[in-house]
Amino acid sequence: MRQRAQDLAATLPPLLVAAWRVAATVAPGAHGRRRTGPGDAFWQFRPYQTFDAARMIDWRRSARGSTVYVREREFETAQTVFLWRDASPSMRWRSDRHLPEKRDHADLLTLALTILLVAAGERVALLGESMRPRSGQPAIEPIAGLLAATRDGAGSLPAYEPLPRHATVVLIGDLLDPLDELSAVVRRWSAEGVSGHMLQVVDPAEEAFPYRGRVRFEGLEAEAPHLLGRAEAVSVDYRDRLARHRAGLADLARQSGWTFGVHGTDRSAESALLALFAVIGDRFA
Repeated sequence: MRQRAQDLAATLPPLLVAAWRVAATVAPGAHGRRRTGPGDAFWQFRPYQTFDAARMIDWRRSARGSTVYVREREFETAQTVFLWRDASPSMRWRSDRHLPEKRDHADLLTLALTILLVAAGERVALLGESMRPRSGQPAIEPIAGLLAATRDGAGSLPAYEPLPRHATVVLIGDLLDPLDELSAVVRRWSAEGVSGHMLQVVDPAEEAFPYRGRVRFEGLEAEAPHLLGRAEAVSVDYRDRLARHRAGLADLARQSGWTFGVHGTDRSAESALLALFAVIGDRFA
């Protein structure tokens, strides 16, 4: 227990600091609905009408002239977003020591997205953690703690769990498992009125397959090692298979009313976060 606490203390602050830094570069506002309703953001002044409640009158604005004005707020509704990131051993891989592990970027994007969603007034929770969706600053640290404390061995795909209708799911991982396994979960959520987004996080070597000559490949999840005498001989077939798998993910997203994106660990987390948050904002609008 002491060692786990020390590990968590060593990991959590850098993750939080990095997530805040990434989130700060995006700096979004709340998801306004551009119509009158309950909310905190000012929308407009308009002349008082007989059906308006007296508490709606803005006396300071009305005192400037002979017209009585009411102050209207922009309608805002909090959405519920469930986040999941792949914590399986295969995410602890990188092709170069100067690159982050795939899991590093997945954790960072998950926590930074949490920060942005909280700032926008949404409710957030992690899938598979029996968490009640929460809003405001109290939602951030529990999620950060769970991300930092998760040990290798977690499933590489999310398990189905009942979610509220009209909730939003965000899945972040390498998504390299057989397509039919992910499809079963996504289609079930979609049929229940849950929208979602899939972000595939990959190392650049997983896309380019730059290997040449005699190479021994060893899996991170108990797969048998595989020795290739001429690795370059399979590069074209490998890239073609990856392209077909990725096209299948895109088709699954389109048919389910979800969205799909790809993020390489050699690219900035800010760009991926901005694109992901923009998609979520469009869905909420």
